[in-house]
Amino acid sequence: MTPITDRTSSLRPLRPVLLSVLALALAACASTGGLEPHGKLLDADSLQAQRTLAGHPLSPAAWPATDWWRALNDPQLDALIAEGLQHNPGLDAADARLRQARAQIGTAHADRLPSVNASGGYTGVRLPESMVGDELGGSYAGSGQAYVSVSYGVDLWGGKRAAWEAAVDSGHAAAVDAQAARLNLSAGIAEAYAQLGYAWRLHDVASEELDRSQKTLTLVRQRRAAGIDSDLQTRQAEARIPVAQQQLQAAQQQIDDARTALAALVGQGPDRGLKIERPQPLNPLALQLPSVLPSELLGRRPDIVAARWRVEAAGREIDASKAKFYPSLNLTALGGVVAGEVDQLLKSGSTFAFIAPALSLPIFDGGRLRANLDKTDAQYDLAVANYNQSVVDALREVADQVNAVRSLAEQAASQAQAVDTARAAHDLAQQRYKAGVGSYLDVLSVEAQLLQSQQQLAALQSRQILVSVRLSQALGGGFTPSGDTATLATAPESTHS
Repeated sequence: MTPITDRTSSLRPLRPVLLSVLALALAACASTGGLEPHGKLLDADSLQAQRTLAGHPLSPAAWPATDWWRALNDPQLDALIAEGLQHNPGLDAADARLRQARAQIGTAHADRLPSVNASGGYTGVRLPESMVGDELGGSYAGSGQAYVSVSYGVDLWGGKRAAWEAAVDSGHAAAVDAQAARLNLSAGIAEAYAQLGYAWRLHDVASEELDRSQKTLTLVRQRRAAGIDSDLQTRQAEARIPVAQQQLQAAQQQIDDARTALAALVGQGPDRGLKIERPQPLNPLALQLPSVLPSELLGRRPDIVAARWRVEAAGREIDASKAKFYPSLNLTALGGVVAGEVDQLLKSGSTFAFIAPALSLPIFDGGRLRANLDKTDAQYDLAVANYNQSVVDALREVADQVNAVRSLAEQAASQAQAVDTARAAHDLAQQRYKAGVGSYLDVLSVEAQLLQSQQQLAALQSRQILVSVRLSQALGGGFTPSGDTATLATAPESTHS
C-alpha cells in the first residue's frame, strides 16, 4: 500500500497547475465591470415639515388606533367595516398574492438543497431470429434495476442564498400589501359612509326648500285672490315647486348611489344597500399629530414599509445576478443495482455507482449575463425611486389633510353663521311680504341665498368627516409592522444604496 504521505507529495506538483486553471477560469468569466445601481434612499428627516405642521396638538402616542373608525361613534359603520373585511373580493386577491410570494420562497429555498430521486423498473425483450440470428434471437432476456440519484449545486458564491433572501423580502412586502389593502378598504367604507350622510343632509335641505316653496305658493295665491299680486308672481311661485322636487329627487339618487357603493365595498349585491339606515350625525375625528413626524412615519405607513422591502429584495436580486458570473459546481451521484433476475438485485455483484462532479463557467454568452445584471440594477433603482416617491407623497398627504382640517373647521364655522344670517333674512322677508310691505322679489332672493348657504354648509361638514378619515389613513391607519416584517421597516440604508 502506498503511504498517504507519498500520495500527498505526488499531488504537490499539480497544485500550481490547478491554481493556474482556476485563475484562468476566473479571468475568463464574463465581467461585471461598469455595472452598478445608482439609486439612493431618501432620508425622511431631510424633508422639512415643522413649520407646516406647527400649531397642532402633538403627542408621541397620537398615532391612529387599529380600529380608528370607532371614534366616529356609529355602530352601523363599525358593522359595515367588519363585514367588508370579511367578504370584500379585493382582500382575497391580496391574500392570493401573498400565498404566491410564500410559494416562491419555498421554491427558492428548495433550489438551495440537494435533490434526491429514486427509481426502479424491469425491462424484458425477445428479439426475432430473422433479425439478430440464432445466438441472440428466439430467447427472452430481462433485467431489473433500482437506483438512487443525488444532485446538488454547490452555492459557491451565495447566489442561491441571495435569490432566497430576495424571495423572503418580496414575501414581507406582499404581507404588508395585504395589510395595506385592509386599511384602504376600511378607509373606503368610512368615506362612502360619510358620503351617504352628506346625501341625507342634502335630502333634508331639499325637503326644507320644497316646504318653503309650497308655503310661499300658498301665500302668493292668497295675495292673488285678494288682488294684491298678479298672475306673474303666482307662476313664479309655482315654477319653484318642480325645481325643489328635482333637488329632492337628486338627493335621493345620491343616497341610492352611496348605498350601492357601500354594498359593493362590503362584497355584497345592491340589495344589501337597501338595508343600510341613515347614518348618525358624525363628528370629525379629533386632530392630534404624532410628535415624531416625519421619521417614524416610515414605519407606520404600509405602502412605505412594502416599498422598503422591495428595495431590499431588489438588492438581493443584484447579488444573485452577480453570482452567475462565476464558476458553478454541480455534484451528481448515481447508485443502484441491476440484475438479470429480480432475486439477484440484492447481491453485491449487482451494484453500481456513478459520481460526476462538474465545474462550469461562463466565458461568452453574447452579453446575456451583463444584460441581466443591468436589468436587476435598473430594477433596484426603480424600487428606490418608488420608495423615495412614497415617502414624499406620504408626508405631502399628511400636510394636505392637516391643512384641510384646520381650514375646513374655520370655513364651517363661518358658513354656519352665514346660514343663521340667511335664515333670519328669510324670516324677515316673509313677514314683510305677508304684511304687504315687502316684494316677492325680496322673498325669492333671500330664499335662494338660504338654500345655497345650507347646501354649502352640508358640503363643508361632509368634507370635514372625509378629511379626518383621510388623515387617519395618511398616518398609517394604526398599522404597526410585526414579526419579520418589522425588521427593516425604518432602516435608513440599504446594502446597495
